[in-house]
Amino acid sequence: MKNSAVVRVLPSSIGKRSAPKRLKPPKGLTPEARRWWREIQAEYSIRDSAGLLLLQTAAEQFMRMRAEEVVIDAEGSTIKDRFDQRKQHPAVLNAREARSAMLKCLRALNLDLEPIRDRIGRPGGV
Repeated sequence: MKNSAVVRVLPSSIGKRSAPKRLKPPKGLTPEARRWWREIQAEYSIRDSAGLLLLQTAAEQFMRMRAEEVVIDAEGSTIKDRFDQRKQHPAVLNAREARSAMLKCLRALNLDLEPIRDRIGRPGGV
């Protein structure tokens, strides 16, 4: 008698799709940025590597923007220079740059950000 290989097929695995595994947010994000990353990733089903990189960069910029906002809240939006003149706090510029970079990443993801309407036709006037 020859040795023959026996292949077993489990009936429970036939015709079933495995659920896509839930992706974890990148390390180094704050809890708020992680929550934001999870919401956007799940809502728009972002799974490709380029999309995930853009989302990670957007989350990092979101985190940076929030950190600068904390500094602005604590120290104010202006400071005095060496001539005792008021000038814009450097954190304001940093927050603006972080917000701009975050929005550019979101635009590059090409997300449909228009809210879903519950009825057909033009939106009602105000």
